[in-house]
Amino acid sequence: MLADFIIADKNGKTPMYRQIYLSVRRAIENGSLKKDVKLPSVRRLSAELGISKTTVTNAYDQLSVEGYILNRPKSGYYVAAQFENAPKAANESSGAKSRSRFFEYDFSGKSIDDKVIDLAEWKKCIKDVVNRNYMLTSYGDVQGEEALRSALQKYALGTRSVNARADNIVVGAGTQSVLYMLCSLFGFGKRVALEKGSFLQSEYIFKSFGYTVLYFDCDRHGVTAESLERLKPDLVLINPNFTGTRGEVMPVTRRLEIIEWVKRSGALIIEDDYNGELRYSTHPIPCVQHYDTENTVYLGSFSKVLLPSVRLGYTVLPESLLRRYNKVKRLINQSASKTEQSALAMYIENRKIDAHLRRARRIYLEKSKVLLACAREAFPDARFTFNETALYLAVHLPYEPDPQKLEKALAERSLRLMPYSGGKNSLALSFSGIAQEKIAAGTELVRQAAEEAAEKN
Repeated sequence: MLADFIIADKNGKTPMYRQIYLSVRRAIENGSLKKDVKLPSVRRLSAELGISKTTVTNAYDQLSVEGYILNRPKSGYYVAAQFENAPKAANESSGAKSRSRFFEYDFSGKSIDDKVIDLAEWKKCIKDVVNRNYMLTSYGDVQGEEALRSALQKYALGTRSVNARADNIVVGAGTQSVLYMLCSLFGFGKRVALEKGSFLQSEYIFKSFGYTVLYFDCDRHGVTAESLERLKPDLVLINPNFTGTRGEVMPVTRRLEIIEWVKRSGALIIEDDYNGELRYSTHPIPCVQHYDTENTVYLGSFSKVLLPSVRLGYTVLPESLLRRYNKVKRLINQSASKTEQSALAMYIENRKIDAHLRRARRIYLEKSKVLLACAREAFPDARFTFNETALYLAVHLPYEPDPQKLEKALAERSLRLMPYSGGKNSLALSFSGIAQEKIAAGTELVRQAAEEAAEKN
């Protein structure tokens, strides 16, 4: 309704016709009213606003004189002007289309299987928090809600063998937010070493703080101490759950070698334990921080463990970094929702997370087997890299599809794949969100798209 755009005050000093004129003109100039849109008739608008028809006619006449609207005889008034600075319609924006488009076969990893989480139980926790008015009327703890930090201390110890006190835990709105906070503690201009292509978002953050980003060498067990000795970084970012030339779990012997190196050099380990608790084909190996609490900064997240929409991550600080944090934490705002923090604390304390993890491991184990079998059938000549904790399978093809042709071929088949930096001949298929019954058909369509994109014209 046009009246929604009109700000009219009958008791105001500005004449009513002028208020209508200004409101309609503003709506046209900012793009809310598009060219050729029909305006309400004089009679209808005067009735809606409770004013005389003469007042509306005077406003429309002024807009017509200035060229904003046009009076078409026996038809009515229409918007005549279109401003260049007006926002584009949603259907004119390719970015908006790509973000909102539905994909029949979604291997992107941007969602989780809705069978994994008991949404009713999660909503119950949220509702319980919302009903506690006193919890919603304050900012909360800048370090993270005490109840959540206490729950995380038990949870991380039980699932990942993390050694921590609740006081050493800092909560934030996801891993990236936590990394920004950590970099502010590390200071500017550091040298950080990581595996190439392992965590692109972290590289952006490091470079924002003026860090020199270095790439260490890997063998089948991950980063080597010899490589670190050559690079001499201040910080070493590792994901011990998926590392090395084969994407395997870093063995305990290699973890101890890296710990020994950082102790000698004075560097710090940043352990990105992405989905470490989701290992399902084998029992989860204790995290690196379990063996070294003094030189390891632990990172944990709930984006895939719980829900992607729940942006909660946390870090466990060694004592030296905790002292630095305590000096400045009054200057740092908490980025995570207090409501979600409190709900997660309740979810963990009520042991719902335990049932959740058991269910997730069972479902993802079955889906991983199905995807691997389908991929081997569709791509008999390919090589595969399976990332258990990140819930995806990399397919290394014996040919290179043309990237633009591949994108077009995938879109035509309503397919979306996971972004992957493993080479032009590699594809990544995540099984986290796609329904198990769609995996076989989806994998076959991926094969068709890849072969079509590799054909020579």
